Amino acid sequence: MKNRRSCRLPLVLSALLLALAPLAPHTASAQEQKVFHFNISPNGYPPYLIVDQDAPSGIMWDVVSLIAHRLGYSVAAEKIPRKRVDQMLLDGYVDGTPRAREWTDHPEKFLFTDPIVNIEEVFFIPERSRFTYETPEDLLSKTIVTHLGYLYPELEPYFTEGKIRRFDVSRDRDMFTFVLHGDRFDAAVADRLVGRWILRNEGLQKEFRSSGKSISEYGFRLMLRRDWQTFAIQFNAELARIKQNGELDAILANYR
Repeated sequence: MKNRRSCRLPLVLSALLLALAPLAPHTASAQEQKVFHFNISPNGYPPYLIVDQDAPSGIMWDVVSLIAHRLGYSVAAEKIPRKRVDQMLLDGYVDGTPRAREWTDHPEKFLFTDPIVNIEEVFFIPERSRFTYETPEDLLSKTIVTHLGYLYPELEPYFTEGKIRRFDVSRDRDMFTFVLHGDRFDAAVADRLVGRWILRNEGLQKEFRSSGKSISEYGFRLMLRRDWQTFAIQFNAELARIKQNGELDAILANYR
């Protein structure tokens, strides 16, 4: 009589392989099958990527879906955490992710498309405050609410010397709560569109104003593996077309 455990072992292995199947790399087959595996991250990045609903949406999702479909690709949404996405991209688990070149530790390992939109980091200041921003010197002795783990090159020397204090929080939405309800915080620094999106959804538009001057501006692009060069060239050509014919502006208008 056969051991029941030995009989069940192949079934267990089969189930395990099926469970792991979606995580298998598709470096060679994705382009052949015309499927673009696009990382949208578990939490998204509203309004660029919105994932807390039935189907993904957001500026980057809408643009990538529009262009990919015109190039004959279907788009598969993948939710890869930020700290894992670079290696998983190199290993072929995903084909592309939204990224600014300046935010990447080893940009030479990847291929970047032309900028889809610009990330513009500005200060959000309570309406009741008389504070205005023109240069970093305006921030001396002030406390700025910042995003945990983010670097702000123009301000880093001041942070290091203690001339400007930073207070880190892990979620963009919480930055505005701290500034609004904490007497020791002077402003929050966030992308202009992200900040406006949060304030609109939280009903706080009248509570804040944003600085006219920004501290940084980066092109938000697609970061691809280097073997996706043909796709990148075709993507850039179609991106230029939708910028010229107004389709990109129409997408942006949906999220402002």
